[in-house]
Amino acid sequence: MVQFEWHDGTVKNVHVDPPLLYNYQRQLASAVLMLERRVEWLTTGSRQIWGNVCEQRVTVLVDVSLMNSLYLVHIQHSLRLLLEQQMADKESFNIITFGTEVQPWNNEMAAPTLENLQDAWKWVLGLKCTGSRNVLGALRRAVEADLQGSLDEPQGIYLFTSGVPDQERAAVCGYVSECCAGGALRLHVCLFSGGGAPLPACVPPRFATPPETADTLRDLAHSGQGRFHWFRETGIVESDDIAALLAETERAVNYSQKCALLVESLTQRAGRKQLAGAPEGQPQQRGRGGPRRPAPPTPATLSLSRMRRGKKKALTWRPTSAKAGVPPVDTEAKQKKRSKVSQSVFYTEDGNSVALGMVFKKYPKSKSVRKYIPFVSLPKEEEICSTKQWLRRFGIRKLKLDLHQLVSGPDCTHQKKLVPAVQKRVSAKYCAIFPSVQVNGIVRHLQFTARELEEYSAQLERVLRRYVQRMQWLLAGSRRLFGAVLEGRVCILVDTSGSMEPCLPEVKQELASLIWEQLHRGGVSFALLGFSDRVAMWRPALAEPTKEACHDAVQWASQLVAHGSTCTLEAIQAACELGDTLGIYLLSDGKPDSSCSLVLRETARRTAGKDIAVHTISFNCCDRCLAANAFLRKLAQQTGGRFHRCHGDVDAHRVAHRMLTEGFTDEDDPVLPAFEGDDLRMLMEEIGKARRFLTQARAFRLVCLGSSLQCFS
Repeated sequence: MVQFEWHDGTVKNVHVDPPLLYNYQRQLASAVLMLERRVEWLTTGSRQIWGNVCEQRVTVLVDVSLMNSLYLVHIQHSLRLLLEQQMADKESFNIITFGTEVQPWNNEMAAPTLENLQDAWKWVLGLKCTGSRNVLGALRRAVEADLQGSLDEPQGIYLFTSGVPDQERAAVCGYVSECCAGGALRLHVCLFSGGGAPLPACVPPRFATPPETADTLRDLAHSGQGRFHWFRETGIVESDDIAALLAETERAVNYSQKCALLVESLTQRAGRKQLAGAPEGQPQQRGRGGPRRPAPPTPATLSLSRMRRGKKKALTWRPTSAKAGVPPVDTEAKQKKRSKVSQSVFYTEDGNSVALGMVFKKYPKSKSVRKYIPFVSLPKEEEICSTKQWLRRFGIRKLKLDLHQLVSGPDCTHQKKLVPAVQKRVSAKYCAIFPSVQVNGIVRHLQFTARELEEYSAQLERVLRRYVQRMQWLLAGSRRLFGAVLEGRVCILVDTSGSMEPCLPEVKQELASLIWEQLHRGGVSFALLGFSDRVAMWRPALAEPTKEACHDAVQWASQLVAHGSTCTLEAIQAACELGDTLGIYLLSDGKPDSSCSLVLRETARRTAGKDIAVHTISFNCCDRCLAANAFLRKLAQQTGGRFHRCHGDVDAHRVAHRMLTEGFTDEDDPVLPAFEGDDLRMLMEEIGKARRFLTQARAFRLVCLGSSLQCFS
């Protein structure tokens, strides 16, 4: 029997049968191999684009809006693969394209004969992109014309699009939910991304970021009881089919690891019993052919009670080392909860006096000094906060995964005592039992097993993956240039001096992305302000992030012109007049025309007694402009804000992709880029610390394995 932690957190005694568990692990390995083959099959051919087309009656809705004009060749190629590989064995099919107008290939569904497939392909070659995305009109045409009167048979609608519909999200999802309820109709959505190519000169009817687009279309597919499939030119981004297979694979791997843990616990227990039963100075006999001692007789009830009473002896206390001592009592520490003590009271009479006696039945439990590897629980959704606040909750020290603290307890110190007889410093006897490692120049006794260090490495790899995902989030969208907007009331200051002329178009594009992605989506009241030799304000007060206000702000920002000097102080003074609680985001490419010390002094005076933080953004500042970056950093630190400078983001994306795909095998490869912004710099430091701990944990595990082999040899 082996003690094992159950899925609900309780510890139960489990009977371990190694042959049965070995057979079970072989079956799990076979199941994992089958699941991996299924995933590989789903990522080949037309299934990588469309997923697996399951139904016998299929209607394909293709988005040919003007926004997809650059990808028309890719759309035609995707339809060709679908017709060649997955349509030949179906009962009937039809293709409907939609922009502003809906255009079907055939007025009704047709059998996939050779002539019909060839005719459909010729029709696809003549497609042209025009208009917007009338998804609701295409769905009504497919449901009310092609599929009318045949809802009892399995049939599927495959929506192939690259953006959100023209109609409201609730209206489209409600219509799909009503059509697919109670029947065999399914709506599957295939989202394709352009991979960062330049967009045509047109404004989409409904603006949405890539995550918002994916959320909308995912809800649309699930409303139609179908599957969501998202891919781009580099491969599949998200697939419900593959996600279900990977979840089942992780479940099988988890069961296999639990089996290995049970077998290892049984092996270690048997090894300890064998070492304890051998006489001192004699090697262990591992063969089965040697003589065995006869088993002792089964004790009776009285003998068993005497044996138990004999084992209850007072243990003599010994220090763990020569320098060990009793620590002083901490009188200022908070009062801890006392454990319950069970006792009984009796009285004795001695002449005319009565004495009181006590018998303790239950003593307080002593606290174990041994440390354990904690289980880490990390959120999947990103939280809008600074990296400093985020690491206070999910940093390595907060998660209790600091390797140096785990192995540097008071019970792990390697102590030597001077023996006067031999005039040598001799280690204690327990020094030969525990393996020794060096931590920060000090020799420590490692009291973790190889299995525990492997579990620590697995937990740390999970944390590292989460850190890398956080880094990708900070480098995505408008956060790449402006950082994360934390406050609910902000003012954006944009430097429009003459030196900003080469890069002002990029700033306008990023500013529009900031307005829609962070301000409108987060419900942040905002104001825009451009400054050169004078200050130009969009509106005299903060505005609510309505759609009309956001459109007006983007239109105003597109008319900014770079000219003149840089009046940073006047811009900050105008922003401080907007309220006492405000977040100011200052984007500039250099120092102000006035004195830097004057700007710092006046900013401190203006923000004194107010909840105003100035976040500075160094844009297009070369390495020679050290004074400009130093000024912006000092301005942010003085007001409790953050300094942000984004460069090398392409290298960071490449490094993040390698880490997530290749794993964390080497501490120094790939090399992390050096960021100067506060958020990214602190996160890079935490990632570097985690990689060092992971390398040390793997080295400590090898030391433990070597020590175990020496003990059993």
